[in-house]
Amino acid sequence: MRRRPDDPTAMAGRLYDQHGASLFRYALMLLADRSAAEDAVQQVFASLMTLVARDAAPIENAEHYLRRAVRNECYSALRRTVRREASIDAAPTAALLQAIATTDGTPDERIALERALRTLPAEQREVVHLRVYEGLTFQEIATQTGESINTIASRHRYALDKLRMLLQ
Repeated sequence: MRRRPDDPTAMAGRLYDQHGASLFRYALMLLADRSAAEDAVQQVFASLMTLVARDAAPIENAEHYLRRAVRNECYSALRRTVRREASIDAAPTAALLQAIATTDGTPDERIALERALRTLPAEQREVVHLRVYEGLTFQEIATQTGESINTIASRHRYALDKLRMLLQ
């Protein structure tokens, strides 16, 4: 059966093909939990299909909309979840960085970075991810998150300071 071009499922499929991997990496960095990140991205796309099916106004900048929706879903998940304070050694290794393709560093260095990233608050992990792995400027991050550029720069600086201290 051939779908109409404006079919919500087809449209969501195209957007997922274009942005799904990047959105998953973003959710994974925020939540530090593979399953929760998958759930967040799935929830966003399910909501998107419902929104499109109701003939809502067209989304002007799909990438920005989806990143914002994933961010909101992740922070909602963090608020809903009462996280147990697990030791860093008990945390799965390389989960945050596995989804990011790179040849930089040895396996031991990647594990050390993974552990250090897990110690950061979600807001700082978010800024590090968007800046380092997605290549966004502080202004772009501020625009997408709704925070001031000074807040974004401070979170980045605090995160890098803590990572340097932990990785020395």
